[in-house]
Amino acid sequence: MKTRVVILAGGEGSRLGALTAKRSKPSVPFAGKYRIVDFVLSNCVNSGLFDVMLLTQYRPHSLVEHIGAGHPWDLDRSFTGGVRFYQPYKARYDSDWYSGTADAVQQNFSFVKEGQPDFALILSSDHIYQMNYDSLITFHADHRADLTVATLRVTLEEASRFGILATTDDYRVTDFVEKPKEPPGTLASMGIYVFNLSVLDQYLREDAKRRDSNHDFGKDIIPRMVKDGMRIFAYPFSGYWVDVGTIESYWQAHMDLLKHPPELNLNDRSWIIHTRSEERPPVLIQQGAVVKDSLITDGSVIAPGARVERSVLSPGVYVGPNAVVRESIIFTDSYIEAGARVERAIIDKKVSIGHNCRVGQIDPNADDLGITTVGKSAQIPNGVKIGRGAAIGANVTPDQFMRKVVGRGKSVEGKPFTP
Repeated sequence: MKTRVVILAGGEGSRLGALTAKRSKPSVPFAGKYRIVDFVLSNCVNSGLFDVMLLTQYRPHSLVEHIGAGHPWDLDRSFTGGVRFYQPYKARYDSDWYSGTADAVQQNFSFVKEGQPDFALILSSDHIYQMNYDSLITFHADHRADLTVATLRVTLEEASRFGILATTDDYRVTDFVEKPKEPPGTLASMGIYVFNLSVLDQYLREDAKRRDSNHDFGKDIIPRMVKDGMRIFAYPFSGYWVDVGTIESYWQAHMDLLKHPPELNLNDRSWIIHTRSEERPPVLIQQGAVVKDSLITDGSVIAPGARVERSVLSPGVYVGPNAVVRESIIFTDSYIEAGARVERAIIDKKVSIGHNCRVGQIDPNADDLGITTVGKSAQIPNGVKIGRGAAIGANVTPDQFMRKVVGRGKSVEGKPFTP
C-alpha cells in the first residue's frame, strides 16, 4: 500500500505574538537547535515515509530555507518521493489563499493523487510529539477504514479546544463535534488523518461546491462523513503531544524537556529528531559560572559569575558576567549583558539585553504564567525593567523606550520590517 504524506504548514500562529512576526509557526525555533516542523518531518522518515508534500502559505521563506531539499531528513529524493513545497497560486480556474485545511488539500489535489497512492496521511506541522505513523496506517488498513483519526485523552477543561469524538468499544467513530462549548467527552482529535484516497477525493470535491462550508476537515469533512455512515475509526495515542500554539504552551513544552525524566526524550537514539544544524564551536562555560537543569546549544558562552537555571539556550547565546537567566528560552545569537536578569521569558534571535536590565519575573503566587516576550533583533537599553507578561516587538531600538520601566502586561511595538 502506498501512502502520500501531506503536511499543512501554512499556519500564521498569531497567538505566538512576536515569535511569528517574521516567520510561520512551523519554522519557530524549538528546544535550542530545532524548529517545530522538524518533529513531524522526523516522524515521517522514522516511520519509513519519504513521499512528503508541504502546503505553505504565511511567510514561508524561513521554512523553505530551513528544509531546503530535505537532506537532513533523507528527503532529498526524486524517483522515490522526497519533499516538495506547494504554495497558493493563481490559475485559469478559481484558486486563491487557502480558506481552510480541506481547501488547502483540495487546491493541490492534482499533485496529491499523482502516482495513485492508496492512502493520504494528513498532518499538522505545529505540534511537538513522536509518533510511528506506520502503526497508524496499519491500524487504518486492518480496520478497512475510510478515515482514521489519531486521538488522545484530554482534560474536560481542555476539551473545548479540540474536535471531540464518540466511539464504540471497537474504536468506530459515532459522533464528532469541532471545538464544542460544552464538550460531550474527552477523546480529542490530534489533527492527524489517514484517508483512503478515493474517499478523500469525493468529499473534497463535494465540499468545494458548498457555499456554506468552512472547507475545514474538523468543521465540515469529518462531521459530514460521520453523518453519511462512513467507516471512521479512532486510533488511540498515549504518548506526549502538545500544540505549541500559544506563548504559555510553547514555554511549558520547553519546561517539560527539563524535567527528570523529561516528558519528551530527545536523547532517544531509536527515534532521532533530525534538523539542519549550524556549524558552531563547543559551548564555553567559564570559571565561576553556574548552569543547572538547562539545555545549552553549540556556540553559547556563559561568562564568569553568570547563572543559567531551567532554561534553553540556542546557538551563539552570550550570558555576560553575573547575569542571571531562569526559566527562559533564548534564541540564536542573543546577548544578555553583564548584570542583567532574565526570568520566565522568551527572547527571540539577535536580541541585545543591556547591562543590569530586568526582563520578566518569577512569581510563584501569580494567577497566570505571565511569560515576557522580546521580538527578533530588539535592543533593550541598559537598566530597563520589563515586567512579567510584557511584550517587546521585533526591531525595537533604545530610543523607543521613553521610560526605564515597561509595566506588567504592557507592550512596546517594533519598527516596521523592511526586507
